[in-house]
Amino acid sequence: MKKILFVTSEAHPLIKTGGLADVSGSLPKSLVDLGEDVRIILPYYQAIKTNEAIYYKSTAKINGTEVNILETRLPGTEVMVWLVDYPKFFKLPGNPYHDEAGNPWPNSAERFGLFCHTVVEIAMNRGYLDWKPDTVHCNDWQSGLVSALLSLEPGRPTTLFTIHNLAYQGLFPKSANFSLNLPSQLWDSGGTEFHGKLSFLKSGLTYADRINTVSPTYALEIQSPQFGCGLDGLLSHRKDVLSGILNGIDTDHWNPATDTHIAANFKSTTLNKKALNKSALQTKLSLPTNNKAPVFGLISRLVEQKGIDLILECLPEILALPLQLAVLGSGNKEFERQLSAFAKANPDKIAVKIGYDEELAHLIEAGADIFLMPSRYEPCGLNQMYSQRYGTIPLVSKVGGLADTVVDALPESLNNHTATGIVFDETLSGTLFEAIKRALMLYSQPKAWRQIQVNGMLKDFSWKHSAEQYRALYGQL
Repeated sequence: MKKILFVTSEAHPLIKTGGLADVSGSLPKSLVDLGEDVRIILPYYQAIKTNEAIYYKSTAKINGTEVNILETRLPGTEVMVWLVDYPKFFKLPGNPYHDEAGNPWPNSAERFGLFCHTVVEIAMNRGYLDWKPDTVHCNDWQSGLVSALLSLEPGRPTTLFTIHNLAYQGLFPKSANFSLNLPSQLWDSGGTEFHGKLSFLKSGLTYADRINTVSPTYALEIQSPQFGCGLDGLLSHRKDVLSGILNGIDTDHWNPATDTHIAANFKSTTLNKKALNKSALQTKLSLPTNNKAPVFGLISRLVEQKGIDLILECLPEILALPLQLAVLGSGNKEFERQLSAFAKANPDKIAVKIGYDEELAHLIEAGADIFLMPSRYEPCGLNQMYSQRYGTIPLVSKVGGLADTVVDALPESLNNHTATGIVFDETLSGTLFEAIKRALMLYSQPKAWRQIQVNGMLKDFSWKHSAEQYRALYGQL
């Protein structure tokens, strides 16, 4: 049994803004199921929601400031959670990264700097918790300073740093070194400095004993200028300690056989019932009820990274094809406006809901025939895995985790029953449009289409497999 301190800025169901929370709520639980001793640590935000009891455990002194450590459980599990309680920074309305008006916290460096200092005290068993980890597992930039600070500690635990999205780097003015009371040798050696600024992310990448990302392909991509966000040189230099492990998905929450959010439950042997969800989706979105017209689903942040501009570029041509489009998401206001205008002008072809709706998200996954993910980059991605569980064919760009989880429907993969989706190479509107036409051609072949659906539904995307790979990685530290 290894003792793992799992450091994160969010964990579902306590608090969630994105995919990091899903990983932080699922991976520790799966590791505990495998027999590891895992403790999650995150800030005690005002927005945290739990019915579990919260207890005071200890007080740590951080740069002359008293910080309380509270203890609870991850709701519905036996996973222990430590909450870093400093009301001046964390007991404020908003989410981990933005205030209630949607503006980035002006003191993010101080907030997560204090958090990282507190983690180091606990990791060195100076937090009065009578527990010292073998490995500290840090996630994304908010925990980046932990590896750097621990590098100066004799007898320290080993460190693993996981990149969930390299584009978010935690960059702050050089003056933050002083406000965070960081040892000068970290900056002087270049380990924390990035183009004259303090980089939380680079700190983690420089000083962690091992680095991993959330898919094998993304681990390779980020060593190139196209995907490396200016850190490709460092990542190439550290390639011998860099690897990728695919995220899993919550196979209980995303299970068409038991999903309470959908119109009709089904599995690979009762795929005909999927049509009931398609009708329910069309009715809910006021689209014509037509079982013959394929429904394309899209659930996404409406930003360029997700290829929304590519869809908009060829949307007039897409809507001229015999299909319907169901869109759920929010993001770039101009993208929201354009999509809404298309829906208003073509109510029988496209329905757009701005925002997020959990029940509708499940119904789109269950009722759509094809799921669009034309991302420019995608560290892992989850919806392409949800889609395969629900017999919805993912149409994806060949990047990151999409390339690792979707097998293109080509003659060989169709013959050996491994095809699970449609994959296109270059992220251009033209290649996307050609892929959509290829999807329609396959859709017109019911036997081949059904086989692709079944292939995807039988794949194992559970967290157990991912957790076993993380356990092996901890063993290498």
